[in-house]
Amino acid sequence: MPTFTPLRRFIAASGFTNLADGVAVVVWAWLASLMTRDAFLIALMPVALRLPWFLLAIPAGVVTDRVDRRRLIVTMDVIRGAAFFGVATLLATIPLHPAPQDGLAQPGLFTAVFVLAMVVGAAEVFRDNAAQTMMPALVEDHELERANGRLWSVELVGERLIGPALGAFLIAAFVWFPFALNAAAFLCAVFLVSALKGQFAPAKRETRDWKAEVVEGITFLRGAPLLRLLAIITGFWNLFAHMVEIGLILHVQENLKLGAAAFGLMLSAGAVGGIIGGFAGEHIVRRLGPGRTAQISLAMSPISFLGILLAPNAYVLAVVLMFFEFWGVVWNTVSVAYRQRFIPDAILGRVNSIYRMLAWGMIPIGLALSGLSVQIAENYLHRSTALTVPFIIGTIGITVLVAWGWKSLGRGFART
Repeated sequence: MPTFTPLRRFIAASGFTNLADGVAVVVWAWLASLMTRDAFLIALMPVALRLPWFLLAIPAGVVTDRVDRRRLIVTMDVIRGAAFFGVATLLATIPLHPAPQDGLAQPGLFTAVFVLAMVVGAAEVFRDNAAQTMMPALVEDHELERANGRLWSVELVGERLIGPALGAFLIAAFVWFPFALNAAAFLCAVFLVSALKGQFAPAKRETRDWKAEVVEGITFLRGAPLLRLLAIITGFWNLFAHMVEIGLILHVQENLKLGAAAFGLMLSAGAVGGIIGGFAGEHIVRRLGPGRTAQISLAMSPISFLGILLAPNAYVLAVVLMFFEFWGVVWNTVSVAYRQRFIPDAILGRVNSIYRMLAWGMIPIGLALSGLSVQIAENYLHRSTALTVPFIIGTIGITVLVAWGWKSLGRGFART
């Protein structure tokens, strides 16, 4: 019988938190769509979850390089669990009014949920940065691709396979229940991470100077051309990908005439591709090399976005999402392992946070642009056509990104 090693315990905890994240993939934006039909206001809810990545990534990096990373993870999961419990309590006690086409029927409730979403997003910044810096302390250097691949596969089972479908079914039955379930999932993760044994605190610094520590991280990233290139590409990829993802909600509801359950099942189908990618990633990297793997993974994105735009029904869309998630995870296998291997542990938290500020800070921009582009397009196009505008912009944008980054990726990995 296999022992419950620190890595397995860590992966199990990530499974619970990502199950909660998977439930949240559907329920936050879907809840917003139950309070308003305004595309821009609906997009604001996931913006609340992602905006902290831009605002707090650098402070999170400094904190991660100062404190015990295990304790930081536990604290942030407690905060996230409490915030989800707060939303569940609000929804269980305040009945929802019919959603107006413009504006909000219950601005007070929308604002309260929005603030709690910001709390969840802020805690996630600190938690995820600390978690990603812990992996080198759990496995040997040569095992990073395999360990990360297994971690992402388990995360995808929760976040993309089980979570979205579960969240969709639950919110369709009781709007408050998926938020209560998430609170319980975070408590399980707290129990698992609290029991981890090992050294998870970075070496103590003789002096503590926030400004100097941030400058040290920025200087390292500035002197690492490939790392900087990966951050820029990932940032713009996230911008276009999240334009597409938030655009899917209204497109599925109004153009494809599907409900929350069908939407969740399509996202779950996409997760199957990601899970396969998590296991196949290390083998693809070994066969093709990291540079060629990164190039091919990036080049698959325009095909995926165009497929989402042209998919005539839920079945085709599910297959496209499987393809999309597969290559997204393969890209992460290359980029994350490179960061963990290349950045010294003493500054890993800061450099990783600056990297993720560039990469993840673009997400709220993409989310806002998705809703804004639909709003503007409605002035000139029929609503059904306007709802596809985020897919068109995403396809064009990601194609330009591939053309710009292709040769630089190859040269960068060849040098390393």
